[in-house]
Amino acid sequence: MRRPPAFWVLSGFFALFVLFLYGPVITIVVLSFQGPSGGLTFPMQGMSLHWFGRLWEGVGVVDIWAAFGRSFRLGLVVMVLTVLVSLAAGYAFRRRFPGSGLVFYAAVASLIVPSIVVSLGIAVMFRLLDLGVTSVGEALGIEWFAESFQTTAGIYTSGLGAHLTWTLPFGLLIMFAVFNRFDGRFEEAARDLGATPWQTFRHVVLPIVAPSLIGIGLFGFTLSWDEAARSSQALGGDQNTLPLELTGLTTTVTNPEIYALGSLTTGVSFAVILSALLTIRALRHRAAALRAKG
Repeated sequence: MRRPPAFWVLSGFFALFVLFLYGPVITIVVLSFQGPSGGLTFPMQGMSLHWFGRLWEGVGVVDIWAAFGRSFRLGLVVMVLTVLVSLAAGYAFRRRFPGSGLVFYAAVASLIVPSIVVSLGIAVMFRLLDLGVTSVGEALGIEWFAESFQTTAGIYTSGLGAHLTWTLPFGLLIMFAVFNRFDGRFEEAARDLGATPWQTFRHVVLPIVAPSLIGIGLFGFTLSWDEAARSSQALGGDQNTLPLELTGLTTTVTNPEIYALGSLTTGVSFAVILSALLTIRALRHRAAALRAKG
C-alpha cells in the first residue's frame, strides 16, 4: 500500500523531534569515550575509557562519589515517600470531603510556581526556623547548644522537602487518574466473600494499582536524581547533590571528564527506567497467569 505524502512529512517531523530530544544525550555519551588528548567538541581524538578512569579517581577538589551517594540515597527516600503519600492521598480522595478541592489545588500548585522561587522560599523558611531554634536555646540557657548549632537545613530536611514539592504532584495526579477508573465492584466482591478492609486493600486493590505505583516510584527517583533548580538554595556546601556538583563543574572542568560524569548519571537514570519497566512486565505476566489458573 502506497503511503500518502502526509505520512512522510509527519515521519520526517517525528524523526527531527527524536533527534532534537536525544541528540544532546548521544553527543555527550560519544564524546565521553574520547582518547587522552580529546577535547570538548568534535572531531574525536581517538577512543578510550581514559576519562571514565579519571572520573573514578575524582574530579579535582570535588568529592564526586560522595555527591553521587547523597543523590542516590535521597532519590530512594523521595521515591518511597512519593509512593506512600500518593497512594494514601489517592485512596482518600476516592470519597469527597470538606475542602478536598482546596487540598488538591494546594498539592499541585508547586508545579506552577517557578522552581527557583520554591527553592528560595524553602531556604527562607529554614533560616527562620534556625533563628527560632537558636532563640529557644538561648532562652533556656543551653549555651553548648546555641554555640554548636548550625542549621536545620540538610539533605533530609530542606533538600527532601524541596524534592517532594516536585515529585508529589506528579504522583498525586497519577493516582487520582488510576482510582478514577478503578472498578469498585472488585472491592464489593471481596467484602461479600468476607474479606476485611485490610485484606481487600492488600489482596485486591494493591495488586491492581501496583504497576502505577512502580511508575510513580520511577518518577519520584528520576525527578529527584536530576533535580538542581529546587535544590540550589535549599542545599549547599558539603550537602550538595550530584546535579548541583555537575552544574558547578561545568564552569571549571574543560575536558571530557565532565562528559563521562554526564554519561554515568544518564546510565543510572536509564537503568532505573529499565528496572521499572521489567518489574511492571513481570507483574502483568503474573496477573495474567493467575487469571488463567482461575
